[in-house]
Amino acid sequence: MIFNSILNFTQNKLQFLYENSLFLQCIDKLIFISIISVILASTVLSSDGIGFLALITIFLTLLKILTKKGDKFEPDTFEIWLLAYFMLVVVSLAGSTLFALSFKGFMKTFTYLGFYVSVAHYLKNNTAKIPYILAAIGMCVSFEGLVGLMQNFAHVEEISTWQDVSNLNPEEVMTRVYGTLKPYNPNLLGGYFVAGIPALFGLCAYFSVERKIKSAAFVLIFTLISVIALFLTGCRGSYIGCMVIFAGFFAVSAKYLWKNYKNIYLSFAGLCFALFTSAILFITSLRARVISIFAMRHDSSNSFRFNVYQSSIQMFKDNWLLGIGVGNKNFREIYGLYMRTGFDALSAYNIFLETAVESGIFALIAFLGFLFVLIKKSFKFILKSQNITHVIFVSSAIISICAVMIHGFVDTVFFRPQIQFVFWTMVAIVSAVLHKEIQYNM
Repeated sequence: MIFNSILNFTQNKLQFLYENSLFLQCIDKLIFISIISVILASTVLSSDGIGFLALITIFLTLLKILTKKGDKFEPDTFEIWLLAYFMLVVVSLAGSTLFALSFKGFMKTFTYLGFYVSVAHYLKNNTAKIPYILAAIGMCVSFEGLVGLMQNFAHVEEISTWQDVSNLNPEEVMTRVYGTLKPYNPNLLGGYFVAGIPALFGLCAYFSVERKIKSAAFVLIFTLISVIALFLTGCRGSYIGCMVIFAGFFAVSAKYLWKNYKNIYLSFAGLCFALFTSAILFITSLRARVISIFAMRHDSSNSFRFNVYQSSIQMFKDNWLLGIGVGNKNFREIYGLYMRTGFDALSAYNIFLETAVESGIFALIAFLGFLFVLIKKSFKFILKSQNITHVIFVSSAIISICAVMIHGFVDTVFFRPQIQFVFWTMVAIVSAVLHKEIQYNM
């Protein structure tokens, strides 16, 4: 690659700096601390604060690759698709009629993707740190799960109109928990659970394989707490995402349990299904929330989304080639020209429609190509690999990615930094493990 040739030139010039600097000798440790800081900060800091920590991670990684001899980038196929997506976002930015607003959105995209490159580059040489990364995500999710349970018992009041209660009896109105994520929103918390709960499942499996049964049981308890809190958010998209998570882990576990423990496996799967069904049938507020998914236009939230979809599709038709420019502020300004009266929106409420509207049809194709190749290679790895630890890591990551994407069909909390950084960390885990396996088999 031309880029690696440039890196080799700068590394030759700056090698003496790396070899004689105590700061640069410790830079891997600093990068690891900054990655963990971004994950932990997501539960308490504002978007700007989280983004600032992510920029520190990017800066440290850039400093390392410019000075450490031998450091280089070896992109996988799905990362080439991702690079194509980013370049198309740049083109969309250049053609945006609201350049200043679009530039703010572009900088967010740059930060997210830069953080991904930093984490992937770090983990490719430090795969032993993956359990610590999953543990950091798991700690945050567990913390939010406990906060969610406390908010439910305290019957916190809604900060804004989060559910249509016009056709509900008092006992059918759910206390929707929202945790500590900013801005406070139960859909954001639900999306965060969808992104992060697979890390808890992965940790539980990892500790079980390592025969650390007490640790596995401890993590399992917090996993159950987090799943309960997910349902208490009342986020219907996250309910669907949760089903994807359970289906994914049952499918992966079948690789190891079906042959010798078929009856136990089926019994446990049946028990989980029975518990979910019972909860929906006997908890009135939960049942009302689930049924509202199928209410179509009779539920105001559903009707609002349909109106936004119609307007967003028209926006895409008028800007199909390059889009309007990336960013929710840019979207809101343009959306005002298309919206139905009284139906203002910050986003398209669909990840893929949002991508098409903001950056055009080719950016959407590139993003879908990235997801397709990533998922295909991950599934192939899970089926063929005999390294159970690596299978656990990749399974946890790809299930999180798939669940977030499925949730993204009906919401766009995906674009919030709390979820973005977890999502790209999961992609980085897949990238690092696949890279490690390729090196091992060479």
